Amino acid sequence: MNTLFDKIWDRHVVQNIKDGPTQLYIDRLYCHEVTTPQAFDGLRARGLKCLRPQKIFCMSDHNTPTHDQDKPIQDPVSRAQVETLERNSKEFHLNHFPVMSPDNGIIHVVGPEKGLSLPGMTIVCGDSHTSTHGAMGAVAFGIGTSEVEMVLASQCILQQKPKSMRININGKLAKGVTPKDVALYLMAEITTSGATGYFVEYAGEVVEHMSMEGRLTLCNLSIEMGARGGFVAPDDTTFQYLKGREYAPKGEEWEKAVAWWRTLKSGDDAVIDKELTFDAADIEPRITYGTNPGMGIAINECVPTTLQVSEKGRAAFKKALQYMGFKEGEPLVGHPVDYVFLGACTNGRIEDFRAFASIVKGRKKAPGLTAWLVPGSWAVEKQIRQEGIDRILKEAGFEIRQPGCSACLAMNDDKVPPGKYCMATSNRNFEGRQGPGARTILASPLTAAATAVTGVVTDPRTLMEP
Repeated sequence: MNTLFDKIWDRHVVQNIKDGPTQLYIDRLYCHEVTTPQAFDGLRARGLKCLRPQKIFCMSDHNTPTHDQDKPIQDPVSRAQVETLERNSKEFHLNHFPVMSPDNGIIHVVGPEKGLSLPGMTIVCGDSHTSTHGAMGAVAFGIGTSEVEMVLASQCILQQKPKSMRININGKLAKGVTPKDVALYLMAEITTSGATGYFVEYAGEVVEHMSMEGRLTLCNLSIEMGARGGFVAPDDTTFQYLKGREYAPKGEEWEKAVAWWRTLKSGDDAVIDKELTFDAADIEPRITYGTNPGMGIAINECVPTTLQVSEKGRAAFKKALQYMGFKEGEPLVGHPVDYVFLGACTNGRIEDFRAFASIVKGRKKAPGLTAWLVPGSWAVEKQIRQEGIDRILKEAGFEIRQPGCSACLAMNDDKVPPGKYCMATSNRNFEGRQGPGARTILASPLTAAATAVTGVVTDPRTLMEP
């Protein structure tokens, strides 16, 4: 079929099981503290070791606090999970990046920035947003705990081969429109189940001109369309991003690697199971109004009415509006917001902090608003300080927290109280995702910044220089 996906998949096939799944070799397994304890227990129960420990990298991110990381974690459940991963990593001789080490952060941020995630790889982790690493030109997808055990023991996994989809986004993004807005637009157009059963290749002029950080954001949200994963063909942007990174090939090996990586693209005769094309001119800054990432609108649009929603989706639509406290047909610009969260594996990179700072520079945080600005890694935190972004944020009344998943999900101290509204750059707005009763509005770093200085939902274009 000659697609990029086929090239990577076929290269990693160990065997095809008759009338069953494919045994697929895995180049990289990432482990975090939430989905691995039972997998390690399974190895012990069977008296097994990890087949290729050098291919496995572990770090805690979901349960880590974003303040006082040098002190013992107060929550007993979080502390137990973090300590268990550390013990398991040591027992099974795995690479481990502990809390407070310069290598630590969110696993989906650290992998690419350290050059651990490379073009042509197969990458898995017990986390749905493993699709992020597809931005490097890899086949990356989330797996369950029993599958984590399988990879620990054999460096292979049993998988049904998904179908292929290509999404082309052509044209040029307008001022104030970011990769996050592109992803939110696609989810609204395709729906949260529109890519179920597919692995998505992102292509077109918009993707070709995206930065590496932007591609990571786009691929991160593939799972929210129901896709098994998403990826971008590696190109000069990919190679420039990777060159010189800690785990990337060096010297002659680098030249050989790039020569191979340049072959990783779909052929002209590639057979794509489904292809969709969108125009960048149709995409504006986006926000969500409901309780799944596909319930979104352009920021200046009004919440849909029941008549605008398919009959099949009306019950969920009404339930979502009731939970969010929104009304049919109302505009959301100007709606008060209590919290703003910048971070997560979706938007916790240096480019996201640059964007946020570009809006708040010379302005002040809205009175009474709580802002959590959380770098995706210690490397990002260091760069924020090197570029002076920390000073801009401090002068505007903002504080930078320590790296971690933070308010993306309610597994650590950063929980949004019941009934409060949070403008978040993270990936999910499910009921209770940021805390019991919390109301989440998903948006880009630019929209989050504009909201942070006004205290209400704000179109970032109104605060941007002409």
